[in-house]
Amino acid sequence: MIRALLPALMLPAVMLLGACSGVQTPLDPHGGQAARIAGLSWLLFIGGTVIFGVVMALLAWALFAPARLRAAMRSRGFVVGGGIVFPVVTLAALLAHSLGVSRALVTPREDRPLRIEVIGRQYWWEVRYPDFGEHAVTANEIRLPVGREVELLLSSGDVIHSLWIPNLHGKMDMIPGRVNRQRFTADRTGVLRGQCTEFCGLQHSLMAFWTVVQEPAEFDAWLARQQAPVPPPADARAAHGMRVFGEAGCGACHAVRGTEWRGRLGPDLSRVGSRLSLAAGALENHRGTLAGWIAGAQDIKPGNSMPAYGRALDGDDLLALATWLESLR
Repeated sequence: MIRALLPALMLPAVMLLGACSGVQTPLDPHGGQAARIAGLSWLLFIGGTVIFGVVMALLAWALFAPARLRAAMRSRGFVVGGGIVFPVVTLAALLAHSLGVSRALVTPREDRPLRIEVIGRQYWWEVRYPDFGEHAVTANEIRLPVGREVELLLSSGDVIHSLWIPNLHGKMDMIPGRVNRQRFTADRTGVLRGQCTEFCGLQHSLMAFWTVVQEPAEFDAWLARQQAPVPPPADARAAHGMRVFGEAGCGACHAVRGTEWRGRLGPDLSRVGSRLSLAAGALENHRGTLAGWIAGAQDIKPGNSMPAYGRALDGDDLLALATWLESLR
């Protein structure tokens, strides 16, 4: 009997343990703020389990204990102690502890943190580094150096969004006309997943991003590439793709540094080839997915602002355009 029940008992345990680590879980903290949130979460998990166990034990006592022992549960001291004193003391202590955690989460560590502007849009993320000039811009990816405090300046260009990087901090809303601020420090390198956690329209579920925590020297090199103009096409195929970009009118929505194209309606494509994903985490980034996205953006992510070019461009033009975009690293 017990052997037959083991698989059913082990499955919930395996699922719970699987949620304790990974690139998108608050129970695998990559920084001090996330560690405090994880500590509070474990306190609630363990405390709630203990209280549940005690309540079940008392229920069993009330149902199966001898009458003399059950009578003790009707005493005034038992009712006042268990029904009033214990909940008030426990909840008051939990409130005091959670307020202390909340205060620690918003206490700044540095006078000059690395500022990163993140603007939520339907359905992608615009990311800017204002301390490094107007050309330090990317999309759907936040890069930051390990060990340095970061301040996210969160706003929205259309509706209410909400940014959450579970391994680094809690969620925070992004409200049109308002800038909310969130500070954290990543204490180890890695690639972490973030997500919009406020329903923002048809493609809310496909509005994710990657946070890449790098060594300071690696981050500085990446930032320098972001600011620099893109290099000229390396071969005839890429040059063909660059011409297609201009002829198809892509520059009306997208910017490419070092060229005449400075559109702001869509993501900046200056270094799109170096990004981990396309379409706000919907696709892995390589030439095939670039071509597929350009040809059928509305099939992949219906309701987004990117038109489909599958009928406007022939196969050769489409692949040449994807080749040039992939080379922008």
